[in-house]
Amino acid sequence: MTDRQTTSPASTVEISWDDVPLHCPMPGMTQWNAHPRVFLPIDESGEELCPYCGTLYRLRNFEQKPAHHHG
Repeated sequence: MTDRQTTSPASTVEISWDDVPLHCPMPGMTQWNAHPRVFLPIDESGEELCPYCGTLYRLRNFEQKPAHHHG
């Protein structure tokens, strides 16, 4: 994890390669959490923090990038 935030994230969401490309907010998030859609390069880092809401996303099995993924 990079040292981008010194406090705890608002929440942590674990995603799979099926969710890449990742954007926040994700489908199904509640309306109060809505903010401009931002794409996060989680396929490069394995972990990304949303600059708007502070949600921390973690990519499950980051090391096992699927062959069909073109990110």
